[in-house]
Amino acid sequence: MQTVYYIVLVPMVYVAFAVFFLGTAIRIVKILREPKNPSTLQIFPEKQPNWLYALSDTFFFPTVRRHKPVLWVFLMTFHVALLFLIIGHVELFQEFKIFQIIPHEVFLGKGFVGLILAITLLFFLFRRFKSPTKELSVPEDYFLLILLFLIVIFGSQMDWARRWYEYGELTVEDYQVYLNSLLYLKPELPYNVTFTGHSFMLVLHVFFANLFLMFFPFSQLMHSFLALPMNKLRRG
Repeated sequence: MQTVYYIVLVPMVYVAFAVFFLGTAIRIVKILREPKNPSTLQIFPEKQPNWLYALSDTFFFPTVRRHKPVLWVFLMTFHVALLFLIIGHVELFQEFKIFQIIPHEVFLGKGFVGLILAITLLFFLFRRFKSPTKELSVPEDYFLLILLFLIVIFGSQMDWARRWYEYGELTVEDYQVYLNSLLYLKPELPYNVTFTGHSFMLVLHVFFANLFLMFFPFSQLMHSFLALPMNKLRRG
């Protein structure tokens, strides 16, 4: 079992990031090398400043807000919670004063960020079982949402255990030692990472996160890198 833990927590992490960065770079290069579309993608009438409207289209989804307000609420909630989650993972490497403008323990939100993310992902998943979204969905849509839900639920469970259930064996310091050892290419697994009762939650969280990273460059989620440039083209 310890061998499996080590494979998931160390070599598989390096492989996942290598596939993610290399695959993403290759996809972007292929997109840039494709022939330019002879027709314009710009929206008329043109609105100024166009860069501001491009940013609004990218981050605030005005079209979704107008036509599907309920979906828009869940989309905005998901992206805000995701931002907080990313900040929390950055803070697992070390403390950054800029993130401590409002003093807090890692993670932000006292466990509720993960809960909110899980709820929004369930909403996105279940809406795909209802027409007309059902007819427009492909297997990849379900796979990605289930994969993201598993990543969130196993990761959140570790945060909930510390905050809500007073299960403190696996500490923030243990995560910091583990993550920084990977970052500096000197892998180290603290005792609590592999020998506590909650170790399997960390292994499952990292395992599904690895799968997500490896699948990302070959999925429709690549649009997240292209959303702003495409909206800039549309706005002129």
